Amino acid sequence: MKNKKDDKGHRRIVRNGYLPEREIQTGIGKMFIKKPRVKDKVNEISFSSTILPRYMRRTPSIDALIPALYLKGISTNNFPEALTAILGDGAKGLSSTNIVRLKSFWEEEYKYWLKRDLSDKDYVYIWADGIYFNIRLDKDRPCILVIMGATKEGKKELIAVHDGFRESTLSWKEVILDLKRRGFSKSPLLAVGDGALGFWKALEEEFPKTKKQKCWVHKTANILDKMPKRVQPYAKSLIHAMYKSTTKKEALSVYNTFLKLYSERYERACKCLVKDFDNIFTFYDFPMQHWQHIRSTNVIESTFATIRHRTRQTKGCGSRTATLSMVYKLAKSAEKCWLRLKGYNLIEKMIQGITFKDGEEIIIEEKTA
Repeated sequence: MKNKKDDKGHRRIVRNGYLPEREIQTGIGKMFIKKPRVKDKVNEISFSSTILPRYMRRTPSIDALIPALYLKGISTNNFPEALTAILGDGAKGLSSTNIVRLKSFWEEEYKYWLKRDLSDKDYVYIWADGIYFNIRLDKDRPCILVIMGATKEGKKELIAVHDGFRESTLSWKEVILDLKRRGFSKSPLLAVGDGALGFWKALEEEFPKTKKQKCWVHKTANILDKMPKRVQPYAKSLIHAMYKSTTKKEALSVYNTFLKLYSERYERACKCLVKDFDNIFTFYDFPMQHWQHIRSTNVIESTFATIRHRTRQTKGCGSRTATLSMVYKLAKSAEKCWLRLKGYNLIEKMIQGITFKDGEEIIIEEKTA
């Protein structure tokens, strides 16, 4: 702006002393800063420093520290003590009241996120799961319905965090319809989830072209739960060999061995395995580099293990809204560290309709005349 001149050829934008000294909290203690003041003689342009915005009393690193500590398990009343230990005795303005105010900001941020437009998104994979939490002021244990997705660039993103009535078909359908209303209209190539029937029924109604892959981690736990502990170690090794085989033929060979070995004595365990036969080996039709991501819902489970730790520390949130906003905030924080899919460059081939068998691309040789 220094080249702007008034009618007399004088500079319009000039320095005009300093604003009153301000105390700023930083990671290395308190700092006292005087911000230079700038004046526009014509009074048409107002200035605000991006380095030191108006009303800022803490550096961005301190503002990032507050939600990090809260979400990792520090209770509201223990914040002043925890922050004093980190920042020293000068940690003012970070009382429990301010933490409560911060949580209200998260709730507003979450509500805004729920209305965002999804028309520019194209997800090739989605993972779905229902997570249960304890709430102090609610008799029921609410089920938080969570959907994550992988874009065509291989980037994992949080898509939905909704309050549901258990894992019913109606609850999941409400979530999917809301996503479609906001622009999520293209069917994903594959959906990964546990054995909850509600999600699969809703998916089939709204995205019938999407292939299904049942989570092997949940499936393993459900099968072993129907067997005595003395036989579980070997049975578990067979299940692992089943879904870690390099080809579907090898996997089916182990599958048949398991049924021959246990069908007579442990019928319930074998029925648990057989009932999802059509949806537990789907991953073999996708690139081998993606298998570790799409064989289970671990991408959701690993993230929400931290959230469960948080709720145990505080004996549950006080309300459903607080639980939803906390789940959203922690998941969005974890999203920054989610790794891109291995072999993401193969996603474009799947979108183009190229098929895969046993994780390898099927190359069709053109017939020469």
